[in-house]
Amino acid sequence: MRRQDLEAMDFEELWLLHEELTKILAEKITVEKRELEKRLAQLNQPDQFGEAERRAANAGPSEPPRRKYPKVVPKYCNPLRPTETWSGRGKQPRWLVAALQSGHTLEEFRIRENDESSDRNAGGQGH
Repeated sequence: MRRQDLEAMDFEELWLLHEELTKILAEKITVEKRELEKRLAQLNQPDQFGEAERRAANAGPSEPPRRKYPKVVPKYCNPLRPTETWSGRGKQPRWLVAALQSGHTLEEFRIRENDESSDRNAGGQGH
């Protein structure tokens, strides 16, 4: 339809045309959505012939798996927020950097050993 034809229509005719277009568009959108979902399901499906493995092998050398490191026990603690800790490895956390810049020493934030370990070392030799 040309613009002039639309402008010549009265309100009722335009509204009916609008409703008809809305219905047709909704149907087409539904069909398009189904097609896209079908294609997505095909892409997410493990293929039968190992194509994904072949593509991965042709992509070049992959990185070796990361080495597993043991869990590092925290050595330093923020006294204002005890959940904020640092193991002494890597970059210092912001709270520690700020405290050190304001004149504190690293030793002030060291986490003290458990009472049990100090009891063991203090003289629990009564076996």
